[in-house]
Amino acid sequence: MTFKELQELIKLVNKSELAELKLKDDNYELTLRTKHFMNKQVLAAPAVQTVMASAPAVAPQAPAPAAAEKPAAVSEKPASKAADTSKLLEVRSPIVGTFYRSSSPDKPPYVKVGDSIEVGSVVCIVEAMKLFNEIESEIGGKIVQVMVEDASPVEYDQVLYLVEPA
Repeated sequence: MTFKELQELIKLVNKSELAELKLKDDNYELTLRTKHFMNKQVLAAPAVQTVMASAPAVAPQAPAPAAAEKPAAVSEKPASKAADTSKLLEVRSPIVGTFYRSSSPDKPPYVKVGDSIEVGSVVCIVEAMKLFNEIESEIGGKIVQVMVEDASPVEYDQVLYLVEPA
């Protein structure tokens, strides 16, 4: 990515309502955070922060704590099963955006707790920059828990659903 392309990307992200954008390549990792990014660890963040790390020159960044990545979870399952999540698979967001469980407010959700899904099943929509992206499951099984509230922001690779394998 050239410096001019990077400047243009920063301008576009700053104008949007995105909170954070992460790009990874073999040669670099780029994280852009805007004024919409709320992090308890950072008290005052600039309008846009950029972090570039070259693989040979800098050690990999440590992952953020799990509590900071996940907003309040929507628990639609009985509390008795809550303790055993080690055998569950996760459906994760492939992009940053706004999570929607259904295609419109008057339609039923794509999936709910107890529904069986297959590989390729549409499980939700993530809106990014005014584009509505249908998210398809890469796993099959039964939905056990919805981890994100409807119409809330999601980060890249954030867990959306917990699934019991088929």
